[in-house]
Amino acid sequence: MFLHDLSRSISKDWKIRVDGKEYEDLVRKCFENRCPYCFINLAEATPVIEHLDGMNRYRAGLHVPGNVLVACRKCNGEKRRDDQMKVLNLASSGWASFLSHDGRQCAANCKTCLYWDSIWSNEIEKKKRLSENLMRIREFRSQFSEFQTAQSILEEALPVMLMKLYSDCQVFAETEIKSLLESFKHVSNLRY
Repeated sequence: MFLHDLSRSISKDWKIRVDGKEYEDLVRKCFENRCPYCFINLAEATPVIEHLDGMNRYRAGLHVPGNVLVACRKCNGEKRRDDQMKVLNLASSGWASFLSHDGRQCAANCKTCLYWDSIWSNEIEKKKRLSENLMRIREFRSQFSEFQTAQSILEEALPVMLMKLYSDCQVFAETEIKSLLESFKHVSNLRY
């Protein structure tokens, strides 16, 4: 919720709205109505809204133009493995890490590498496609100068802020649950 509210506040005066038809049409046109990861035709797949930088405490992505794409449901689900990792080994972002699983740097049983093998069985084609899709996404993102500015400002501060927010919320929840249980215990003792 915090990241969605922050996204709305940051992008309220931007030229293009992320939730508008104009933005979706732009995204679909840039990627030829294909998934930006596996490049399957979205007319033949289940399309979903995708955040390049995941909206979680580790990636701290925003729901703003330049970070939102339309992808196939399968890639969106597979990408979560990288997006949910605290530390990434293959790239600095979840989406770039996802597209960097080309079988050269991971263990033989890497689930993401196995996923890409199921998409492209030919090693040469797989490496070529992954590289091309990395470049397409970088080119797409470069069109959004407002996003680039916001991202550079928030890149270091936002994850720290989110970790503090999660921690504070956890402490608050634990305190409230303890208080509620004490009240419940007190009321239960009075009944018996």
